[in-house]
Amino acid sequence: MKQQKDEPQRDQTQDGVQVQAMNQALGASMDAILAQWQRERPDLDSAVMAICGDVWRAGERLRQGVTGNLSASGLDIAGFDVLLTLRRQGRDEALSPSALAKDMMLSTSAMTNRLDRLEKRGLIKRQTDPGDRRGLKIVLSEEGFRLADELVASHVQTEERMLGALSQEERDQLRELLSRIG
Repeated sequence: MKQQKDEPQRDQTQDGVQVQAMNQALGASMDAILAQWQRERPDLDSAVMAICGDVWRAGERLRQGVTGNLSASGLDIAGFDVLLTLRRQGRDEALSPSALAKDMMLSTSAMTNRLDRLEKRGLIKRQTDPGDRRGLKIVLSEEGFRLADELVASHVQTEERMLGALSQEERDQLRELLSRIG
C-alpha cells in the first residue's frame, strides 16, 4: 500500500496486532527510504532495496505472528520446526538426527541442542536404530505428537489470518515469484 509522506497508516489488525504499530517498529516506509536514496544517490537505481526491504519486513511480520502463536506452548521456532518435521513423517516414524538436520537445513551440532531441549521436555525420544546399533533415531513421544497436532492446526489458522488479504491467485503468484529468488 503506497502512502503519502504524512498520511497515517490505516488502523488494521493482523492476528491481534496493530499493523500500524508493527510497521512503525519496522522503521521508515520504503517509499521514504527510496526518496532519500534518490536524493542522495540519483546515480543508483535503488528500487531493488525496496523490494528486498518489503520481503524482509513481511518475513519479520510472519515470524512475529508464528512466534506469538507458539508462546503458550513454551516452544521457540527451532523446537516447533523439529516437532513439525517429525510429525509430517507420520505416527511412530523416526528420523536419524543427521536426516532431521538435513531436512531442516541445519548443522548436526545445532540439531543436537534442539533435540536435547525437546527430550528434556518429554516431547521426543531417542531410540537405537534397529538397522545400526551405533545409530539413533528420533521419534515423537505421545505428548510430542499431541502437541504437534495441536500446533500445526493453530499454525495454519495463524498463517491464514496473516495471508487473508491475498486471493488464491495472488498466493500462487507470490509463491511463484518467491521461488525464483531461492
